[in-house]
Amino acid sequence: MKMILAIMPTSLSEVVSAELLEADYRVTKFASTSGFLSGGTTTIMAVADHDKVENALELIRNLVPTSDPTDAAHARVTIYVMPAKDFERV
Repeated sequence: MKMILAIMPTSLSEVVSAELLEADYRVTKFASTSGFLSGGTTTIMAVADHDKVENALELIRNLVPTSDPTDAAHARVTIYVMPAKDFERV
């Protein structure tokens, strides 16, 4: 099992989380900040079985608009994938 953390502009988070939920991933969103005193980002946390991680990443990648990387209004998404040893719903 893997934990996917995706940090993205808040404006993009609604679409990404909706698509992940529709694809049967469990999703948690929380507000976050990036850089010095900047805001407007959301972190999406999702857990996926090893064989479904690449599908989740493709889903996210396909929803990120392609634009000029120097355009701050279209900030990129930062994704971390790490092992999740335990997962429990109480």
